[in-house]
Amino acid sequence: MMKLMRILPFARSLIDLAVKEGDIVVDATVGNGHDTLYLAERVGPSGHVFGFDIQAQAIENTTKRLREHHIETRVTLVQASHAELYTHIPFEYKGRITGAMFNLGYLPGGDKQIVTKPNSTIAAIEQLLDIMAPEGMIVLVIYHGHPEGAIERDALLQYVSAIDQQRAHVMRYEFINQINHPPFIVAIEKR
Repeated sequence: MMKLMRILPFARSLIDLAVKEGDIVVDATVGNGHDTLYLAERVGPSGHVFGFDIQAQAIENTTKRLREHHIETRVTLVQASHAELYTHIPFEYKGRITGAMFNLGYLPGGDKQIVTKPNSTIAAIEQLLDIMAPEGMIVLVIYHGHPEGAIERDALLQYVSAIDQQRAHVMRYEFINQINHPPFIVAIEKR
């Protein structure tokens, strides 16, 4: 039995530090809706989740998952790039967002040719840092075992390493002795 937290539970534990009931959060890559559901349960009936994905299949899968749990009213799903989140989140929520999750790469069970890209991911992080509340947490799970993922990993690490420490704290959590390019986490806490 391993006592070290695996990547996805650790990602959620970081979100739990920043997000409470009634909060406004972002799922930047809704995929099959697992994190969207988790965030919707975390913020409760008085909170709200804004979920983004460019793929219609991801929006459909997530809508179905939320309906099964009867919490679709807590979530606004947007079929658009997370790089456009600033235009889709109403003004009154700017400065109130406490958490954001990204699962980078491709839609599990979907078209592996459609992947997240470093430019849009970095644009989304920049926008979130502008509109999040102080101590807001951005958690990125970086899957880099495919060629596009390795390119995105390198660009993201270069970008986050250069974020001014007066603007945010940036941490990396990973298993360094596992085979097959295990995913790792980059967490960004706005100051």
